[in-house]
Amino acid sequence: MALRFTKMHGLGNDFVIIDLVRQRVELTPEQVRRLADRHFGIGCDQVLLVEPSTRDGVDFRYRIFNRDGGEVEQCGNGARCFARFVRDQGLSAKDEITVETRAGLLRPRLEADGRVTVDMGVPTFNPAEVPFTAPARADRYPLTVDGETVEVSVLAIGNPHAVLIVPDSERAPVLTLGPKIEHHPGFPKRVNVGFLQVIDAGHVRLRVWERGAGETLACGSGACAAVAAGRVRGLLDDRVTVSLPGGVLDIRWPGEGQPLWMTGPAVTVYEGTIDLDRL
Repeated sequence: MALRFTKMHGLGNDFVIIDLVRQRVELTPEQVRRLADRHFGIGCDQVLLVEPSTRDGVDFRYRIFNRDGGEVEQCGNGARCFARFVRDQGLSAKDEITVETRAGLLRPRLEADGRVTVDMGVPTFNPAEVPFTAPARADRYPLTVDGETVEVSVLAIGNPHAVLIVPDSERAPVLTLGPKIEHHPGFPKRVNVGFLQVIDAGHVRLRVWERGAGETLACGSGACAAVAAGRVRGLLDDRVTVSLPGGVLDIRWPGEGQPLWMTGPAVTVYEGTIDLDRL
């Protein structure tokens, strides 16, 4: 079967986007892994599906699969690419759409400068909602990893995040500590891990180890989670520039109980078809 797809990226966090409004296919986890494989498939961090909405008053359904084949709740960079895709493909003429996800509703908006702003919803620090096995909420938690203790902030913004404050993000042990925290027993659904360096109250640097994907050049929900964690700890202002390896995101969060807004680019790389039967 010939499957049409579009390759896109948000700050180097790259996606294979598949229109399931105008074509029909049921992808298996193995097919997702093969599509995402950079040697045998197209290559991406996540596969994104654009589907008809199942709810009245909602424009589309947005599904996200990490390159390990697992379906997840949220992807902020993907949400921006989703909004750009449906507009460029003529699936919607709206500047702002409402999108159904496993984590709830998202409302991406196309800006006049070509960037996309996404209402990412309200972050939660309740451990049971992350989920995280702490008995009560705290702004930071000690976490024992291989006999050593690190301090993390834990929250969810559609998907679970642990955030570590580090003196230098470039030298942070992302590739070694990231997967150990991802699979820590305290996180029953695993966790994304952010390594946050605070430059000043309005500017941070960040690297993210994404569950099921490894380190990516950018993570939208990770940038949102890092800013929320820094705000709660009194380190950051309500508007923060987040510098990631792939580029810059602008995050705005008035404070607890309020929605968090992310603004950044969404770029189309190319379109093509691939024979699913040969994957």
